[in-house]
Amino acid sequence: MKRIAVTYENGQIFQHFGHTKTFKIYECENGLVSDAKIVDNEGAGHEALADLLGEKGVDVLICGGLGNGAMQALQDAGIEVVSGAEGEADEAVRAYLAGELESKGVNCDHHEEEAGSEEEESCTSDCSSCGHRCGREPLQGKNSGKIVRVHYRGTFNDGTQFDSSYDRGEPLQFISGAGQMIPGFDRAVIDMEVGETRDIHLMPEEAYGPAHPGMIFTVPIQEMPGSEEAKVGDRVYLQTVDGRPVPARVTAIEDGSITFDANHEMAGKELNFHIELVEVVD
Repeated sequence: MKRIAVTYENGQIFQHFGHTKTFKIYECENGLVSDAKIVDNEGAGHEALADLLGEKGVDVLICGGLGNGAMQALQDAGIEVVSGAEGEADEAVRAYLAGELESKGVNCDHHEEEAGSEEEESCTSDCSSCGHRCGREPLQGKNSGKIVRVHYRGTFNDGTQFDSSYDRGEPLQFISGAGQMIPGFDRAVIDMEVGETRDIHLMPEEAYGPAHPGMIFTVPIQEMPGSEEAKVGDRVYLQTVDGRPVPARVTAIEDGSITFDANHEMAGKELNFHIELVEVVD
């Protein structure tokens, strides 16, 4: 069994290892994810995060940017580091298990801590080596390229809350306009003033995209060894014809068949966000 940890925030790979508040830890067997859970950092500073991951039996860390000190501490703990990753956490794990994810090594070394310093290492807006872009053209605005910290509350149209940084007591930090966030959220923050609040409504195209019917499929249980114990709501990894693992959710089990949905869990959904710009780090 292999245990993989990903720096985690709102389904995405959190880009600053030293400021990570939560990790998503995946249990993997035979190249497939068998279980996953989200854990917090238990108040550990960046120097103690390597020890924390070691105590949780983590074998591999997938993250965005980190410096020499963190890299050395993780390697000393016997943890393989895959840095420079971005985008969805589940997709990054799939890519790693398929041998498609390469580490960029130490990629935020220009703000490395000095000996005896208590400051956390982090990327800054001019960190050209970090590779934060997601493939979209960077947005332009007064906050473009700057590290911003925002509080937010996300709800569905019926008022049900699906996520909130207020509940966690820690603002979300990201590089504004760099494609680390869903498009509509990124666009809303790009020209906000510190202290300003904004309420936005996003159609699927500005959030996690539309749900594709072709990614929902039903197969006989007898054709999928191991699926006999599956339950509706389970999250699993399936394999494509070329052996690539694909994350999916069990949506129905009936008449000897099992139905999977390989769309992102937020695909096709309209989302609402209340956003408060807390800080812009120059």
